[in-house]
Amino acid sequence: MYTVTKETIIGDIIEHAPETMPLFQQIGMHCMGCALASGENVEQACMAHGVDADSFVTRLNAFIAAL
Repeated sequence: MYTVTKETIIGDIIEHAPETMPLFQQIGMHCMGCALASGENVEQACMAHGVDADSFVTRLNAFIAAL
């Protein structure tokens, strides 16, 4: 199973679990293909969008585990 941490690069998540894209879109991350979005980690993305990184990581991992 693929596990996400706050340090995981978003591009890696999308590569391993593209089904998670709607979760990123729900926090306001709509530009998944741009260099900044794909090259930053989860914690950086959460800070930029005012989202609690720990909660989002938990949500991502639960979603991935259910796939």
